[in-house]
Amino acid sequence: MKGAFLVTATALAISVSSAHAADVKPAVVYDQAGKFDKSFNEGVYNGIVKFTKDSGIQVREFEPKNEAQTEQGLRRLAKRGHSPIVAVGFSMASALERVAKDFPDLQFTIIDMVVDLPNVQSIVFKEHEGSFLVGALAAMKSETAKVGFVGGMDIPLIRRFSCGYEQGAKYVTSDATVFENMTGSTPSAFNDPTKGAELAKSQFSQGVDVIFAAAGGTGIGVYQAAKDEGKFAIGVDSNQNHLQPGTMLTSMVKRVDLAAYNTYDQAVKGTWAPGLTVLGLAEGGVDWALDDNNASLVDVDMKAKIEAIRADIVSGKVSVHDYMSDNACNI
Repeated sequence: MKGAFLVTATALAISVSSAHAADVKPAVVYDQAGKFDKSFNEGVYNGIVKFTKDSGIQVREFEPKNEAQTEQGLRRLAKRGHSPIVAVGFSMASALERVAKDFPDLQFTIIDMVVDLPNVQSIVFKEHEGSFLVGALAAMKSETAKVGFVGGMDIPLIRRFSCGYEQGAKYVTSDATVFENMTGSTPSAFNDPTKGAELAKSQFSQGVDVIFAAAGGTGIGVYQAAKDEGKFAIGVDSNQNHLQPGTMLTSMVKRVDLAAYNTYDQAVKGTWAPGLTVLGLAEGGVDWALDDNNASLVDVDMKAKIEAIRADIVSGKVSVHDYMSDNACNI
């Protein structure tokens, strides 16, 4: 009887899991930069590719061309019964909130913003922790004690990257100078490589020799300028080390791929739940990237120092101030 019970229980578990999988019609709405922006959106796309490979379930995709299309896309997917629907980026919060209220029986996940509704899962990251690490590495690599930051849209989220980066740089070199430029005040600031290159060249002309770009597609221009000038750049969100090998010192990896994958996987398993998820260094949500493309730029001593700093942040020995906690960069 015991063996029969175990077989029955296992069959029931498989049956329940299969039922959940049958009900799942996953979808995603990217932001205006598109799924091949080599950064934030592409990280989400990579998570979706892995989910489809592992589960055999296709994810319906929508790429809006403007802000108005964002809500239209979310609403159209909801009307067709897609769930969970992942909204990629902070700028979708208002549209997602309206659509989620109208479709209370569907599941929605937003990345990089908090929407407090009973059918919405909000996933945010401790970008300041990962940025602290790459700021420390930038200061170690710099020969001028001048490092730079190019942000995309000037919003508190991007200031969080900047503030963490500055803290990391000054943790290593107390008298380091950190140059900072934001690309613009609208979402298009994340997709302007030409402006990114201009800002980078301006910083290089002032003695900067390492620039961290937290600017989506705009960063592509920063990386090209760094290569042209013989300087170093730091990528963001996805591991961008491969874009300019020998130029990319590292990348501040933000596991948006994991956020997307887990959302769909939880739905299949019946464990998806609303609420807030915060991912930092301790949770594997952010980190720095070391691979064959940048290994020659990071010596053994630098790697050891970064790993020690990483451990100190995780343990709480080093506290990284979060700009978004008080809209100030207290260093």
